[in-house]
Amino acid sequence: LWRELHISYDDFIRTTEPRHEKVVQAIFTRLYEQGDIYKSEYVGWYCTPCETFWLESKLKEGRLCPDCGRPVELTREESYKFRLSKYADQLLRYIEEHPDFIQPESRRNEMINFIKQGLEDLSVTRTTVRWGIPVPFDPKHTIYVWIDALSNYISALGYGSEDDSLFRKFWPADVHLMGKEIVRFHAIIWPIILLALGLPLPRKVFGHGWLLYGKAGEKMSKSRGNVVDPRELIRRYGVDAVRYYLLREVPFGADGTYTEEQLILRTNVDLANDLGNLLSRTTQMINKFAGGRVPAPVPAVDDGILQAAVAEALAGMTAAMDRLEISDALAALWKAVARANKYIDEQAPWSLARDPAQADRLATVLYNLAEAQRILAVALTPFLVETPEKIWDQLGLDPAGVRSRPWEEAIRWGGLPPGTAIRRGAPLFPRIPMP
Repeated sequence: LWRELHISYDDFIRTTEPRHEKVVQAIFTRLYEQGDIYKSEYVGWYCTPCETFWLESKLKEGRLCPDCGRPVELTREESYKFRLSKYADQLLRYIEEHPDFIQPESRRNEMINFIKQGLEDLSVTRTTVRWGIPVPFDPKHTIYVWIDALSNYISALGYGSEDDSLFRKFWPADVHLMGKEIVRFHAIIWPIILLALGLPLPRKVFGHGWLLYGKAGEKMSKSRGNVVDPRELIRRYGVDAVRYYLLREVPFGADGTYTEEQLILRTNVDLANDLGNLLSRTTQMINKFAGGRVPAPVPAVDDGILQAAVAEALAGMTAAMDRLEISDALAALWKAVARANKYIDEQAPWSLARDPAQADRLATVLYNLAEAQRILAVALTPFLVETPEKIWDQLGLDPAGVRSRPWEEAIRWGGLPPGTAIRRGAPLFPRIPMP
């Protein structure tokens, strides 16, 4: 599925890999030696699906898990515990002094309230589970997920190994991204482990919402028969239509809903009408009024309207991405798309073409339209994977060449060479009939 959605990664680490196991055992040993891990007995209520222990006071009525609502079981076993409580006040101060550390704000408030209720020391080993990484000095104990799985954020970077160059280069992480249901593990347990190790915390922990189904906003469930197959959506509508819909329609920090009707509407209005028609009209006019080649602009008659609109869109996109407001980032770019469409109607190149005295003005208008779309296609590369290259190709550019440019160079106004021969192509997004 990741390949079909064109999602890539730099490294894939399994918790069974030797490079990870060595780091986890070293972390566990260090925490034990400095007194932050101690042997004890754990008695508590365990939720198997959530892999979480709970105090009885935090259970729902009927002794149900407060997260998933399923029954929990009373468990007693020898266990090593991590002194989570020791660092509670320090973490709380950090969160309060760094308001952007946990996002969105609703998740931040949840975590603050959870810490203020009091943190219990955390059971971090099991004697009843044989798979996993053994405690190096007490192998009948297996290191539990809290230290095992969470540590792969730094074990993948070579923390504690002979070559820790990646760790020194990339840590602390700019963003830890996860679903809202596991924010507590990443915003409380993991930061406290890092505090105990004397390591910097990630700059931001962001808990995204859920994708719900239909106008009623139902949780997707196989038992309800309402699970949407993303592969089928890609086959039916194309990867960029699916990516655009999910990124534009769903506020990243909140729950969103999927409906096929809204996906089709977004595709038809934003992608086919706004973006696709803009490119089609531009290439058609360059073909008709400039002999199929991008004309050279004349600075003396350039109004600067589209250059300013594109600059504003890029600034808005960048600011929104810094806040991880992806929907707003796309909305900022679409303001420039709308402005370019309006620019065509305002400038009326077909009228300019009838007046030889307006030749410089016509050339400048056509260049501005093509250049605006070249830059907007660059700005769309984090979001759409096929469309930018189609735009560059129709503008007569080598997509690989555009992609190879540094970002600042690629978005600089004036990068489209005059005289470039355009290539008319198929519509970017054919309109989709409503079912």
